[in-house]
Amino acid sequence: MLATLFSSSLLGIDAVPVAVEVDIAPGLPQFATVGLPDGAVKESKDRVKAGLKNAGYDFPVRRITVNLAPADLKKEGAAFDLPISVGILAATGVIQGTKFKEYLIIGEISLDGSIKPVRGALPVAVTAKREGFAGIILPRENVREAAVVEGIEIIGVNELGQVVGFLNGEMEIPTVRVDIHELFRQQIETGDDFSEVKGQEHAKRALEVAASGGHNLLMIGPPGSGKTMLARRISSILPRMTFEEAIETTKIYSIMGLLERETPLIANRPFRSPHHTISDIGLVGGGNTPRPGEVSLSHNGVLFLDELPEFKKHVLEVLRQPLEDGRVCISRALTSLTYPSRFMLVAAMNPCPCGYLGDFSHQCSCTPVALQRYRSRISGPLLDRIDIHIEVPAVRYRDLTDRSEAECSSSIAFRVERSREIQVDRFLGTKIHCNAQMNARHLRKHCELDGAGNRMLELVTDRLGLSARSFTRILKVARTIADLEGSEAIHEEHLSEAIQYRSLDRKGV
Repeated sequence: MLATLFSSSLLGIDAVPVAVEVDIAPGLPQFATVGLPDGAVKESKDRVKAGLKNAGYDFPVRRITVNLAPADLKKEGAAFDLPISVGILAATGVIQGTKFKEYLIIGEISLDGSIKPVRGALPVAVTAKREGFAGIILPRENVREAAVVEGIEIIGVNELGQVVGFLNGEMEIPTVRVDIHELFRQQIETGDDFSEVKGQEHAKRALEVAASGGHNLLMIGPPGSGKTMLARRISSILPRMTFEEAIETTKIYSIMGLLERETPLIANRPFRSPHHTISDIGLVGGGNTPRPGEVSLSHNGVLFLDELPEFKKHVLEVLRQPLEDGRVCISRALTSLTYPSRFMLVAAMNPCPCGYLGDFSHQCSCTPVALQRYRSRISGPLLDRIDIHIEVPAVRYRDLTDRSEAECSSSIAFRVERSREIQVDRFLGTKIHCNAQMNARHLRKHCELDGAGNRMLELVTDRLGLSARSFTRILKVARTIADLEGSEAIHEEHLSEAIQYRSLDRKGV
């Protein structure tokens, strides 16, 4: 007898429907799984056999063939255990009717018949709604994650017997709902606030500009000047995530199995800070079966690279494509996947190997050759892709002991949010979300300079020998500064401030 039901397989950050065909025929006992299964899927036969027996069901001693279609799509993981079990029970008549065809079914079977959680419940729920299924049957521990998708039934189960009872109409399992607005209201605050940062007003202003326009930023300063402290507070002034951004980011964490049970939706912008020993695959993703890297886990958030020159040079160079395109394309022999990676890069470095070049209280011991070698670890093309370079000097004693209250993050965030609203209106109907993503056509339209501005930029470009990419970065930052002041036009003072944020260009590095 043949039974056909539906499950799903992950492909990138999305899920695709998979037809699970179970055929039970006379012959010598055999269990064969076809359709390009990986090792975990092939091993399901042993989990399914033990799970069915220990749950109180007979396992047919016949020839069992399981086909996972489409056959040219690689199937991975243990999520096919439950649909294969349901298919066997439907083929043997334990499950009556065709109700099982109305749902996408995923879940890992334990040897005692209980159902364990799986990765990727959110993408599967999105696919179930898009393909017109009534709902999704999945492990109870995954229901809150899947319930973020409205308009379909989310049926959570703990054991195989509940699935059989529900599909036979003998048991009612209430569908799970979550309050999306409540999830956003319950955003966990980090507690980090700019009011705790003493001095560094110039750096705070640069961070405000960077957050307003989504610009990449590099901080150069001696040890202990507060670079890391400033970076960890950027999230407190970034605009709140939209529901679409939250779904896209959560899907990445879902397929990686990094979602916490109490956090079904990532409503805070991610802040990722990998160690400088990370590999290129760990940073941008990859492996035999391509998985997302840190740049994708930072999607719609912040990627902080502390001690930037300490990263391996080839690791930094792989950042070029995601910084430019907002996505990572990973090609392997069996498949080619694209992961989103639209993030704000924030990096920090010392001015020299010893860290004290230009410090008023310490003497630098580095030779010019050592300094050149240190800074050459960061290539010119990568620096060109960083919009803002700022110096973060050591904090003076009078700033450290100053008792006056510094401006808090909420005040800065208000200005950032207002600037982003201007940009949203400006780019309405396009795929651009902020000034940093503008292309040449948008630059011509929205970054027109007056005569004084043109003369200033021409002088600076010729004197510093700026590349074409550095030239456009200055225009984008100037556009953001004008937006912060609510100015429709880019004036000379906006342009001069933007030029100040290219400190490495001014040093001719």
